[in-house]
Amino acid sequence: MAKRIESTPKADGFRMPGEFEEQKQVWMLWPERPDNWRNGAKPAQKAFAAVAKAISQFEPVTVCVSPAQYQHARYELPSEVRVVEMTSNDAWIRDCGPTFVVNDKGDVRAIDWDFNSWGGLYDGLYFPWDQDDLVPQKVCEIEGIDTYRTPGFVLEGGSIHVDGEGTLLTTEMCLLSPGRNPDMTKEEIEEKLKEYLNLEKVIWIRDGIDPYETNGHIDDVACFIRPGEVACIWTEDENHPFYRQAQDAYKTLCEATDAKGRKLKVHKLCLSKEPCYLKGADTIECIEGTLPREEGEVSIASYMNFLIVNGGIILPQYGDENDALAIEQVQAMFPDRKVVGVRTEEIAYGGGNIHCITQQQPRG
Repeated sequence: MAKRIESTPKADGFRMPGEFEEQKQVWMLWPERPDNWRNGAKPAQKAFAAVAKAISQFEPVTVCVSPAQYQHARYELPSEVRVVEMTSNDAWIRDCGPTFVVNDKGDVRAIDWDFNSWGGLYDGLYFPWDQDDLVPQKVCEIEGIDTYRTPGFVLEGGSIHVDGEGTLLTTEMCLLSPGRNPDMTKEEIEEKLKEYLNLEKVIWIRDGIDPYETNGHIDDVACFIRPGEVACIWTEDENHPFYRQAQDAYKTLCEATDAKGRKLKVHKLCLSKEPCYLKGADTIECIEGTLPREEGEVSIASYMNFLIVNGGIILPQYGDENDALAIEQVQAMFPDRKVVGVRTEEIAYGGGNIHCITQQQPRG
């Protein structure tokens, strides 16, 4: 039986592990919203199934599906993938799902952040988001994991990356946006993160590359690949739409030290040569409460939005000139892991990528 704990992870000796630490399984949500995904979400479902299949080579996967889609998802997904019924508002479990924490005894708990659809009534992407906000509780009930709730404090999992040793990466663009925690100062937000994730240091990168949907999540820009080492997006093309953000982030990280006083080793990861433009917007339904989508709008296609799993990396591919280079660069960063590329333009059209649609549960 999962229970709600009233203290904080730091007080109880729990920390958020790095994504590169041992995992028990990965969680996903099944896409179906016709007002977000083109062609009734059918192309997106194929892409989600391909991601689940790629992860299942390395560790177990659980996909949560609405009752209406259960049979279809069960048919589309490989038999080794567990499918469970769960209602949600959309399919971004990185952001609405639980953030897991562990202690030195191998116990696992989870943080149930407030979720408000990336900005609530200020600049959120859809209303309502009540079912998304229940996803952490439902996941933890299934697993029998106790939770910490943060009423009144909004956070998405895609807005943070940690090294498991007291350091966190995030962006000012997201965490200081008016739609999240407008009554809190930067210092107060930092203290909250330190208390719930057991941190000593927060490294703030100014901007993300997705200002309109996630308000610039870090998982499109940079991540820890191991303690003391980070990957960062990079381009030398001054005409690239993300040139300034890439250069700024790289400079910030090169000048940063982590919680243990180490100067970070920064690895460059290319951006796609061409931006990913939304196609088939006329097949996306217009529904009140949802941000309308337009043909040709830029869909954020970042190779950085990969997932680290046990023995592997699941890496986005876009049919772009730089796909092979991205695989080569990531393989060099992770010599002991197998890099598996998955075509994910359909996920990018919906507003995210592989990291955004997955949430790892540590082994503990």
